[in-house]
Amino acid sequence: MGWKILLPQELKKDARDLLESHGHTLIDGRGFETEDVIADMKEHKPDAIIVRITKMPRAVFEAAAPNLKVLVRHGAGYDAVDLKAAADYGVKCLYAPVANSTSVAETALMLMLYMSRNVTRLRDMLTVDFYDAKLKTYMTTLNGKTVGLIGCGNIGSRTAKRCLAMEMNVLCYDPYKPACDFPEGVEVVRDIERIFRESDYVSLHTPNTSVTRNMINKETLSMMKPTAFLINTARGAVVNEQDLYEACKNHVIAGAALDAVVHEPILPDMPLITLDNVLITPHVGGNTVEAAMRASYMAAMGIVEMYEGKEPTWPIPDIDYETAPVYTDTIKPDRKPVGMYDY
Repeated sequence: MGWKILLPQELKKDARDLLESHGHTLIDGRGFETEDVIADMKEHKPDAIIVRITKMPRAVFEAAAPNLKVLVRHGAGYDAVDLKAAADYGVKCLYAPVANSTSVAETALMLMLYMSRNVTRLRDMLTVDFYDAKLKTYMTTLNGKTVGLIGCGNIGSRTAKRCLAMEMNVLCYDPYKPACDFPEGVEVVRDIERIFRESDYVSLHTPNTSVTRNMINKETLSMMKPTAFLINTARGAVVNEQDLYEACKNHVIAGAALDAVVHEPILPDMPLITLDNVLITPHVGGNTVEAAMRASYMAAMGIVEMYEGKEPTWPIPDIDYETAPVYTDTIKPDRKPVGMYDY
């Protein structure tokens, strides 16, 4: 008979076809807000759900019990899902960890280029004084600069490779990864303070955990160069936004480009949006057509696997970052770092 699968948001056609071809019934939800999902759970009693931006607290699982068996996150992040509540109610949680990795890595690089070329000033001055915009806008190249990546998983490693292609020096900090698993050409850093002190761009690629929450704060921002930029395509909660506001306003750092903020949708009175050295985009790093198609299909595959009694390919990992083992090994470069040329 198949399962009833609730879709609070759009699912791409190939994924819908896959699920329907396996006998499942798709229910297009009334909306993606948490209260919408709770209402749909009570009305339709689905066996599975594919969620994108919906927050999934305990109240959802209470409303879904005892029918809900599987939840799939349409993407890589899963901090909006109460995993403890899901486990308490026997709901298996899956995700699509590599579906949007390339798209987010490209977004990180785009934000670096945007800030390096001072595009905000170019745009604002273009019709005011063309030659002022052309001749008096301070701009820099990425070539030869140092980027420090905090987190080197699926997205961070792809960002590293793209920065290497731009002939940048790439420092990578990820205590949960052995040195041998870092991309070739990067320098593995075990002292996170080096990332802040030495980087021209600090790019965040970490999940929102008890360890990373508010990792970017007054203390760490004060370590950065006054010419450095912060890039965040990860999670808003990793950054203390009031501290970042003060740092950008007072030119402790050159600026910041954020694709994720603490409160989404953005609050209209958010101080950071008043600064011309801060760029905020609406969490679109993984929203390309190609990424959405991959995430939809991977989510559908997860449900098919679970229905057929197979071991799912992409279960959400159960990691306690407070106690997870960390690595201290490093790779010492045996050649001149990429991007360090004499001009």
